[in-house]
Amino acid sequence: MIEFTGVSKHYGTKKALNNLNLTIRQGEIFGFLGHNGAGKSTTIKSLVSIIQPTSGTITVDGWDLATHRSEIKKRIGYVPDTPDLFLQLTAGEYWDLVAAAYEVEPQLKEARIQSLGKLFDMLTHQEETIASFSHGMRQKTILIAALLSDPDIWILDEPLQGLDPQAAFDLKEMMRAHAAKGKTVIFSTHVLDTAQQLCDQLAILKQGELLYNGSVADLLATAPSQSLEAIYLQMAGRQEEVANEQQTE
Repeated sequence: MIEFTGVSKHYGTKKALNNLNLTIRQGEIFGFLGHNGAGKSTTIKSLVSIIQPTSGTITVDGWDLATHRSEIKKRIGYVPDTPDLFLQLTAGEYWDLVAAAYEVEPQLKEARIQSLGKLFDMLTHQEETIASFSHGMRQKTILIAALLSDPDIWILDEPLQGLDPQAAFDLKEMMRAHAAKGKTVIFSTHVLDTAQQLCDQLAILKQGELLYNGSVADLLATAPSQSLEAIYLQMAGRQEEVANEQQTE
């Protein structure tokens, strides 16, 4: 179980994340929704130790991230919101680098590369540089690296962006299977249909504030005649701002 308790991140006077309290349980797919700048990536980057929160605590299975950072990081497979990393390396070199960092045994590494590389149609591209890849191929390269160690916790920031339909379908099936094994999948997306298809639980953020945390079914039940898109936009969209502007005209 992952718990955020009073987590905030400030950049000067700007509050990227404000007093976030959230619980993510094992065996579920947990989705973050929100406009650009809502705090989704800030939350994820805090959990994977890329940024340090200004205040609050994050715990994983009772372990405080601040004091057990190395142990927790070994349990996480992370796909960032951009695949433009280590562009000078070949795909194979990058996979070797990640496998070494996670101390994956050579035999297991080769087996995982064969399995994931075949699934994502990347085996014939191992000797090519990441710089030469399209956005979708870079995304596949990062995905394979993140899953090489077979981590318990998958943290995927916009993972479907740029993937071809087959790769997107395969990844969604893998996410479902991972959660079904009692493991944890956390991802962010702008695609509401994807969130509705995949998520067991949702968190909706706006300007660093948590607007909703609960199941997709419970959210839809609040307005049975409306789509998830309509409900989401009423919560996180700009209707209220537009209405206020119209009143002042």
